[in-house]
Order: sequence, then C-alpha cells, then structure tokens
Amino acid sequence: MLAVYNEIITLIRELRVTIEQIERRDTDLGRQMRRASSSVALNVAEAQNNRGRNQQLRFATALGSMRETKACLDVGNALGYVGEIDVAHAMRIDRICGMLYRLSR
Repeated sequence: MLAVYNEIITLIRELRVTIEQIERRDTDLGRQMRRASSSVALNVAEAQNNRGRNQQLRFATALGSMRETKACLDVGNALGYVGEIDVAHAMRIDRICGMLYRLSR
C-alpha cells in the first residue's frame, strides 16, 4: 500500500468521534462526511490497480473527497456541531491533499 493510504486510514480513525458528533446533530452532514472520508481511502486503493489516466483520475477523485471531508469539518464547526479542527488533523489533511495532488498529476 502507498504511504498516503496509511495516512488516510489514520485520519479516518482520528476523526471517527468527530464524525459521530456531527452525525448526532446533523444526520445528513455526518453521512456526507463519512462517505467522503471513506471515498478517499477507497479511491486510493482502487488507483493502485490502475495505470495511466485511470490511475490519475482515481487519485484526483480521492483528492476531491479529501477536500470535501475538510469542508464537512468546516461546516460542522460553523454550525456549532464541533469545535475548531485540531491542528494535527489539519496538518494531516494538508499532507494527504499534497500527496494526492502529486499522485494525480
């Protein structure tokens, strides 16, 4: 597995409680965040069995889902469902986005 995959799985584990907090207040937003974060890992796993443009598209899709996950955190915070995003989580998200961006090019 790629290093980015392990980073993604670690982030999902770290965000599990936050996703559950959001889901308790807003079922739709919580589900959206759960789907988006799962999509990141699933697209990266799928990309590893593809080559060329298909592989780039899977990594690009994973990047979009990672950004969507971050947006769900931002919206959850703006609506008062959760506090500010933890600095370590924000750094991990940025690192994952950077890795996915490079892989998608």
